Amino acid sequence: MPSPIPITRLLPKDFGLEFGACSSPLTKTTSGCTLRVPTSTFHGKIAHRLWSSVINWRELQSLEAIGSGGFGMVFKSRYFGDTVAVKQVRCVKNKLASRQSFWAELNAAHLQHKNIVRVIAATTCAPAHLNIKDNIGTIIMEFAGTKNLQQIIYGLTDLLPMDTCIRYSTDIARALQHLHAHGIVHLDLKPANVLVSDEGVCKLADFGCSFKLTSKSDTVTHLSEIGGTFTHRAPELLKGEEVSPRVDVYSFGITMWQLLTREPPYDGDRQYILYAVVAYNLRPDITRDVFIQSSVGQACQNLISRCWDGDPKIRPTADQIMTELSLIL
Repeated sequence: MPSPIPITRLLPKDFGLEFGACSSPLTKTTSGCTLRVPTSTFHGKIAHRLWSSVINWRELQSLEAIGSGGFGMVFKSRYFGDTVAVKQVRCVKNKLASRQSFWAELNAAHLQHKNIVRVIAATTCAPAHLNIKDNIGTIIMEFAGTKNLQQIIYGLTDLLPMDTCIRYSTDIARALQHLHAHGIVHLDLKPANVLVSDEGVCKLADFGCSFKLTSKSDTVTHLSEIGGTFTHRAPELLKGEEVSPRVDVYSFGITMWQLLTREPPYDGDRQYILYAVVAYNLRPDITRDVFIQSSVGQACQNLISRCWDGDPKIRPTADQIMTELSLIL
């Protein structure tokens, strides 16, 4: 299970004590007092540089359900007067898996990047008057919009312009570049986990499957349980082999292919697809017209083919992807 992030890595020395907030295991509570982001660090009303390990429930207002998933609900809300997204993690079937998902969501909580959904506050507690059943934890995040890349790809009647596809791909690669530089692997990159703001900026979200490596390098590890979506899962994960940042690069290749073709990666039985990906190097069709009718398409074809190569060592790094995308258009 992903380890809780030490409080000393996240909070400055001048953090003070304040009443009225509900603490999580990340906080140190004394006589009802808990740590929270001091007012002086707020940009507007919500902390800009730091996230808090507590939630001031009195400031959380106007919850509006906007989505649901395997581990709970997502709401649009107001926190200290600003619009935010609130993820309520609950124990649906497997309590251990729900807890793992909650703590994994916080692997990137200390990061600040324009292409990563920012965590504002999180806690494992909830006031009794809210009557939240099977509560695991609550996470308050920046509100990055209600649209995700899945909806944009498959909700339009026409193909996305090539320059838009490249721009969205660059946003995603930039997010991976930042994550991998900090030793974090997302492990569930797919269009549905990429939010698109009203300004057209892609932001990587949903870190419930993420993993923190022990080193910032490509040091590998093995995971006893692998989450994520099977259509975007690297073959080495399917075989129970080494895990490195290159697994996200594989998922990036599938996602970029979807952007350019607006088609699902595979059709057919799940078990057949999993077997064929590993045993026969099955990949989505890279010979579509969009890849062969222009030099830009051919450059994308070359990049995608290397991103989903069966050998992780052949796949480019996020840094290399960024360089190549900058040269395509």
